[in-house]
Amino acid sequence: MQTQDKFDRSNQPPQPPQPSQPLPVLASIPLDITGNPSFDASHPPDPKLIDACVHCGFCLSTCPSYRVIGKEMDSPRGRIYLMDAINEGEATLSPATVQHFDSCLGCLACVTTCPSGVQYDKLIAATRPQVERNYPRAWADRLFRQLIFSLFPYPERLRALLAPLLIYQKLGIPQLVRATGLLKRFSPRLAAMETLLPEVTLKSFQNNLPTIVPAQGEKRYRVGMILGCVQRLFFSEVNEATARVLSANGCEVVIPQSQGCCAALPHHQGQEAQAQALARQMIDSFASTQVDYIIINAAGCGHTLKEYGHLLQDDPEYRDRAIEFSAKVRDVQEFLAMVGLTTPLSPLQSEPLTIVYQDACHLLHGQKISIPPRQLLRQIPGVSLREPIDAALCCGSAGVYNMLQPEVAEELGQQKVTHLLNTGASLIASSNPGCSLQILKHLEAQGKTMPVIHPIRLLDYSIRGISLDQARD
Repeated sequence: MQTQDKFDRSNQPPQPPQPSQPLPVLASIPLDITGNPSFDASHPPDPKLIDACVHCGFCLSTCPSYRVIGKEMDSPRGRIYLMDAINEGEATLSPATVQHFDSCLGCLACVTTCPSGVQYDKLIAATRPQVERNYPRAWADRLFRQLIFSLFPYPERLRALLAPLLIYQKLGIPQLVRATGLLKRFSPRLAAMETLLPEVTLKSFQNNLPTIVPAQGEKRYRVGMILGCVQRLFFSEVNEATARVLSANGCEVVIPQSQGCCAALPHHQGQEAQAQALARQMIDSFASTQVDYIIINAAGCGHTLKEYGHLLQDDPEYRDRAIEFSAKVRDVQEFLAMVGLTTPLSPLQSEPLTIVYQDACHLLHGQKISIPPRQLLRQIPGVSLREPIDAALCCGSAGVYNMLQPEVAEELGQQKVTHLLNTGASLIASSNPGCSLQILKHLEAQGKTMPVIHPIRLLDYSIRGISLDQARD
């Protein structure tokens, strides 16, 4: 593969060095501590968390960036060494060091794997705002990041682009752009963004959800529902299915129209001030709803919503409100598995249906939710599940990572789709819009056609007695 040549690695994942061997960490990068910025005093990576790492190397085989790039510094262990070196004044924030923090997908597989309980999630979450505050990026990098964070977290700005994107797609321009390869030669990042464009349909222009969806039958809960940014425009059918399923199972669903972005995209990339402002807006939008739970159907969003207490820890006005808000947040599959389904389910097709469930990293590793989605899918009559090889390995989407680091993401996407196809399943269930777009892109790249559907939509079809064939019509 092209990325294999670029990263000069073998087909097999690199083997972690034995603990008794010296680790080629700081010696492997040029360090110039003269005149370069370092971490500031605002929540740098905690030395106590750094010291918890015993450098055993168990994280290496589960780290997607290490498996693709094959360098110690692009592993959790290497990055922790680097954080410590910067804390101790032995290294600074320079192009040679920042590239290794940027190569991290933030998938948190290392947190799940680590036998010592190292909280790498907190370490990388502390490091990224330090980089964004203190490291002067090159102008092209700054410009591209500004484009992303000025657009994707703002649904109304995205909505303004729907008509031009619809025309662009209907005229067949994407096929021309991709066939010529000119955009990829000009800017691999822009080319990656273009290939990930979701299909714009007439539903993208509609807003079919009212402020309140009443419960069907006896009301069991009053829940709030978060719409997301990309989700509400390009995957609106997922939101509609979520509201219907919750209603069918005795939930009154409250959908505040003032809600905006959950802050996941800027938060995961260290855009701290923007993430905090968006989190405050989200908290305010649910302030008077008096809901029992707040439901989210996108894995990456859910992880950030549950971290509001940490995100706003220095805000005396919002800190306690953030903790209270996060305590109510539940992924929709987590919630339904917890409270139980009360409505009967019908088969999705006349013959048995084999599904492969794609674990989203921020659901599996970030929120520790693995069993509930599988439990719900198995309740649908005629459904059987298959598990892919490397199920816990990131697909390469990781929020906006597949646009910022397209070459690493490309290889991870190819591997993920190959493993999903090799299960022999006839349908992929995916709980995150970013993962779904990444998988669809690489299915197309491999010339394969396979439905990629959110599990909540499958439950919705089953509750309403709609077969997959009817749903496609």
